[in-house]
Amino acid sequence: MTSQTTIDKTGSGGDAAAVPSDAAPAKGLRGHPWFTLITVAVGVMMVALDGTIVAIANPAIQKDLGATFAEVQWITNGYFLALAVSLITAGKLGDRFGHRQTFLIGVVGFAAASGAIGMSDSIALVVTFRVFQGLFGALLMPAALGLLRATFPAEKLNMAIGIWGMVIGASTAGGPILGGVLVEHVNWQSVFFINVPVGILAVVLGVLILLDHRAEKAPRSFDILGIALLSAAMFCLVWALIKAPEWGWGDGKTWGFIAASVIGFALFGFWETKVREPLIPLALFRSVALSAGVVLMVLMAIAFMGGLFFVTFYLQNVHGMSPIDAGLHLLPLTGMMIVGSPLAGAMITKFGPRVPLAGGMALTAIAMYGMSTLATDTGSGIMSVWFALLGLGLAPVMVGATEVIVGNAPMELSGVAGGLQQAAMQIGGSLGTAVLGAVMASKVDSDLAGNWADAGLPALTPAQEAQASEAVQVGVAPVAPGTPDAVVTKITDVAHDTFISGMSLASLVAAGVALVAVAVAFLTKRGENAEAGAGAAHI
Repeated sequence: MTSQTTIDKTGSGGDAAAVPSDAAPAKGLRGHPWFTLITVAVGVMMVALDGTIVAIANPAIQKDLGATFAEVQWITNGYFLALAVSLITAGKLGDRFGHRQTFLIGVVGFAAASGAIGMSDSIALVVTFRVFQGLFGALLMPAALGLLRATFPAEKLNMAIGIWGMVIGASTAGGPILGGVLVEHVNWQSVFFINVPVGILAVVLGVLILLDHRAEKAPRSFDILGIALLSAAMFCLVWALIKAPEWGWGDGKTWGFIAASVIGFALFGFWETKVREPLIPLALFRSVALSAGVVLMVLMAIAFMGGLFFVTFYLQNVHGMSPIDAGLHLLPLTGMMIVGSPLAGAMITKFGPRVPLAGGMALTAIAMYGMSTLATDTGSGIMSVWFALLGLGLAPVMVGATEVIVGNAPMELSGVAGGLQQAAMQIGGSLGTAVLGAVMASKVDSDLAGNWADAGLPALTPAQEAQASEAVQVGVAPVAPGTPDAVVTKITDVAHDTFISGMSLASLVAAGVALVAVAVAFLTKRGENAEAGAGAAHI
């Protein structure tokens, strides 16, 4: 079937060039759709893997470099902050200069920063190069989506995004397993050095295979003030979410940064209506489907990232598993995402995104409800059922929401759309961890004193109770050295029971968020501009 015209939804006027949906596939390596997918998957794998693999290395880094806990937190926070703030701007760079170039620069920079971290002898250098990792990772993630959008014909795009989502899901979930093996059997530096050969492979493949594509209406200028306003607004928002657990949600600093973020977004929105070539044309959001896709990605990440955050503590600190064992127990989630993502792509191609997306979020809600029933003695079989159901639910959402966002944007904004998709996921993950963390903290604070007294343990001073609460929030029993074994058992039981009550409530909140996402899913529809991809002008 041939589409005659694709309407430009950005308000920029005119129609996009007519593009046949069954464009002839490229011959040979250069520009071949499936080889392009393999190439970008190798690059994206590095970024997704680094989102979780480093958490396993943090204790070893802290010990080796003599870092404080707050400094170690910035190994993760600096990376995610740089990534979230720069994604949309990086996507615009790809739209302007070509996604092939930005992808290759991103891969080279990410691999180089990884090697530099492995050779660092101070925590300050580790954090600095982690920020560079985030910046270069932001370059290659939207570029990868832009290359897929430009290379694949419409009827095969969902399958390609499905495999792309499978790689991200598998890398994210597999990070703790690989990290545990490397830290335990090699050293913490190997967690970063592993990106160097992977990066070299991605560069070689990219030079040989990737074909640059440039939309006819590609931007020719930069919205410098818009970039500054959006970056400042995103920074304030993500900073507030990162610091909220430390400052508290009632603290003036938390709400001061949130207020600054709101003002920044408002000023950005006003400026975008005035500039000739805006960073994000606000008319892009006239597409209800695209807007729903962005919201859906945020809600999915809140439920997934926030819920999974506590599961790792549950497996390691309540069940006493090693990092490797904990990662292996999450294999059902990883496996179902690997199996489900390409299947979801095929379903969305055949039936459209609404039903698969709504069904996926419904399964996610059921899985999160199931995870709220986990107890201190829950067996691996029951856990595996809920983890597998979560992976099966997430797969169509990762694929479908991505296609809805990228496919409903014009070709000349595919990089910006890819940046939107990734930024939505990063913000949702930060929001989920912060909000569900606040739910957990509140529940632990309200239950700990009563559970402690009911166990017949000596009363705690306010300072001791605050310290105990912080430990219990991550499933650790606050046992002082020299405590008798009988008392240790009581404290451990209280700590784990209180942690479970907090995790249960947090999981129920995540389930509620997933149910809201079910309704949002029905506002989505197939990308109206998807067919503009395979016929994009290439250089």
